Amino acid sequence: MATRLKDLYNSTIKTKLFNDLNCTTVMQVPKLEKIVLNVGMGDGHSNTAALNAVVDELGQITGQKAVKTVAKKSIANFKIREGYDVGCRVTLRGDRMYEFLDRLVNFTLPRVRDFRGTSRKSFDNFGNYNFSVKEQIIFPEIDFDKVDKIHGINITIVTTAKNKDEAYALLKEFNMPFREQ
Repeated sequence: MATRLKDLYNSTIKTKLFNDLNCTTVMQVPKLEKIVLNVGMGDGHSNTAALNAVVDELGQITGQKAVKTVAKKSIANFKIREGYDVGCRVTLRGDRMYEFLDRLVNFTLPRVRDFRGTSRKSFDNFGNYNFSVKEQIIFPEIDFDKVDKIHGINITIVTTAKNKDEAYALLKEFNMPFREQ
């Protein structure tokens, strides 16, 4: 089952990027590799009910079960010990990744109040894009009445692009709403 964005990428975006970026082979054309959603909760070890609620919410948003993340080091100032649950994450690949990006760009981000676009400065030097949403309730899958605590979600879009410009061109073709500088 192919998704709408995947079909669009294979039919038009790939050839447009091939010409625009002066690629010599089709394998040089940047593509999406994965999308990672991450929620950090410092009190996850002491408040397991809230952490389980966040795991369920990420499952509703993505259609895939979230995994709990554990602390690798003990940090005394944050009262965190090695092995404590400190958050959760979901890694999306394939059709689920394209479907999530489609919903994110077309439904979720326009629902944000006073939304002016995502920052163009959030690319790293390897062609990956990071941004955060401040509230999980912007996703239409979340029932506002069942939410106990508002939390943010960090979203990382990993691409095969070699630099910032190629990654920007790829996400721009997917209609990512970037803020005009």
